[in-house]
Amino acid sequence: MTSRRDLIKAGAMAAIAGTVPSSVTFGDPVPEQNKRGTDTFWPNGARMVISISMQMEAGAQPASGAESPMPKIDPKYPDLPASKWYDYGYKEGLPRLLEVFDRCKIKVTSHMVGAAVDLHPALAKEIVQRGHEASGHGQTWSAQFSMSPEEERVSYQQSIESIERATGMRPVGFNAFWLRGTPHTLEILQSLGFIYHIDDVSRDEPFLIKVNGEPFAVVPYTLQMNDIVDYEGRYFSTQEYAGDLKAEFDMLYAESAVRRRMMSVSAHDRIAGRPSRAKVLEEFIRYAQNHSGVAFMRKDEIARFVLESPLSVREGI
Repeated sequence: MTSRRDLIKAGAMAAIAGTVPSSVTFGDPVPEQNKRGTDTFWPNGARMVISISMQMEAGAQPASGAESPMPKIDPKYPDLPASKWYDYGYKEGLPRLLEVFDRCKIKVTSHMVGAAVDLHPALAKEIVQRGHEASGHGQTWSAQFSMSPEEERVSYQQSIESIERATGMRPVGFNAFWLRGTPHTLEILQSLGFIYHIDDVSRDEPFLIKVNGEPFAVVPYTLQMNDIVDYEGRYFSTQEYAGDLKAEFDMLYAESAVRRRMMSVSAHDRIAGRPSRAKVLEEFIRYAQNHSGVAFMRKDEIARFVLESPLSVREGI
């Protein structure tokens, strides 16, 4: 009898080869309602979707104790080089990434911290003028998980106002600080007109949950494709990160022959915006674009499609 491990191993080898034998399954069996149908998984008959996040955070970090590659110092002293590391994000990182996305002719979602938008409104406006989505990322770097419901609501409302004032776009998506919201976060977001959040790593496809009695979209995150985790946490080289991107894509692309698949990639202004890192990100985008049926979509576009699609996975609905 073929074991589950043998099937998964066979699936991985098939993904590397770019084919999926009919005898191979990936993990758990695919529910009938999630199997591929003509022109049903994604808009315009796309086979697989990739969604890139571009975080706009530079300048919103706390005055002391902010995360950085610098050695830790006593928070009573100003960390001057760390502040310059963050400044790189708006001076060089975001402009470089915008050029990459223009050359590749793709649109992305920019999760914007309201305080960063207030500091650099022209840059935030340019992001939207180039066709990218402005999404909520809190007003400051204060962790949402420790906020009261009242503090959360005020923070999100301030974020909406900062983004809308600078860009003309009202955010409908949200990303909490390190994905950690509160038991009240989604209810507050829904009441403020948000239609999706990304703070969920439980699936490789978007899905729907019920919030305040209504469907709410989840456009899931992937920690392994987060540049902070790999470059700053695991000290990956650019080639190691490039290898991870391609391996993730190859497996998901193989699986997308039979079920809805989405790949999430996270790019931070001061990290992925470095020259060498922006180069491997552009190379990956072009690698993916050389595969038939691959579409790059903003997260608001994904959320709206999933809210309307009869094939969307529904949890508790």
